[in-house]
Amino acid sequence: MRPLDSSGAAEVPEPGLRLTDDAPQGAIEEPAAAEAAGTPGTGRCWLFGSSPCGLCAPQEAKKKAPCPGLGLFYTLLSAFLFSVASLFVKKVQDVHAVEISAFRCVFQMLVIIPCLIYRKTGFIGPKGQRIFLLLRGVLGSTAMILLYYAFQATSLADATVITFSSPVFTSIFACIFLKEKYSPWDALFTIFTITGVILIVRPPFLFGASAAGGGESYSLHLKGTIAAVAHAVFGALTLVILRKMGKSVDYFLSIWYYVILGLLESIIILFIIGEWSLPYCGLDRLFLILIGLFGLGGQVFLTKAIQIEKAGPVAIMKTMDVVFAFIFQIIFFNDVPTWWTVGGALCVIASSTGAAVRKWCQGSK
Repeated sequence: MRPLDSSGAAEVPEPGLRLTDDAPQGAIEEPAAAEAAGTPGTGRCWLFGSSPCGLCAPQEAKKKAPCPGLGLFYTLLSAFLFSVASLFVKKVQDVHAVEISAFRCVFQMLVIIPCLIYRKTGFIGPKGQRIFLLLRGVLGSTAMILLYYAFQATSLADATVITFSSPVFTSIFACIFLKEKYSPWDALFTIFTITGVILIVRPPFLFGASAAGGGESYSLHLKGTIAAVAHAVFGALTLVILRKMGKSVDYFLSIWYYVILGLLESIIILFIIGEWSLPYCGLDRLFLILIGLFGLGGQVFLTKAIQIEKAGPVAIMKTMDVVFAFIFQIIFFNDVPTWWTVGGALCVIASSTGAAVRKWCQGSK
């Protein structure tokens, strides 16, 4: 299972990275061993012991080939569920974003604990990886809180679009901390992303007061935009840490650190700002439950998509998050995005899609 965003919920692996371990040696030796024992190996006919016949080949193909497009359908369904969860975050009126994060952590904790017990991985992790698990938990939970605040402070479409700038920051941090190559293409994608964010923010010193809007509404919009950018940065750092740990740490253990540290962080922040309160409205309580359910459903379908589909197409299809965000914003909030927002969205989506296609092509060589 993967977390809802790059912070800790449904993170999409960088396109081009291997998603499964290399085939074990025994799998390579199996055909030869089977032939030596007089038993047809993989791809050989059980009736004649030679190349596949017309009877056996269709059956083997049927077992190996998944339904075409199933992974992309799972990704589309995941994007829809995540967008609905974001809509509920926006609809909650009397609950602070930090408190929503705390409720979500509690909900996920109820799911993760049985998984850890079943897999017998423990709750602490390998000794050499604990510092990375702690960093992953703190950074991921901070990114989650910032994302929820962005949804509440600015429009659904603007916040969703800006979160897609995370791959650009991931490339930069991977170059700094993991010594990965930062190519001119990455620099071009970075410029596109910065341009898109500027079009969405519309700072008055560039666009004038009339284009930016004024008063308290723009101040809140600016805070939400900054929170969304900060979410993308912290989410990128989280992905770099996950890549650093690799497969040496069980993923459920990684989520466990994210959930438990996120809950502690949320409680501390709520205590400091004095915003803790149970939702008075029964509808808000329902929304909190649905945020957890739809977020968990999105994680499940995104994980299933990654298991049967290459990361490149999954990353591209996940841009449907932006489409759903625009649709929900128009339908449920009667807020038609400006052409500045549409232009910024196109720039950011072009950047993230270009990065996904490039790494996908590199991984397929």
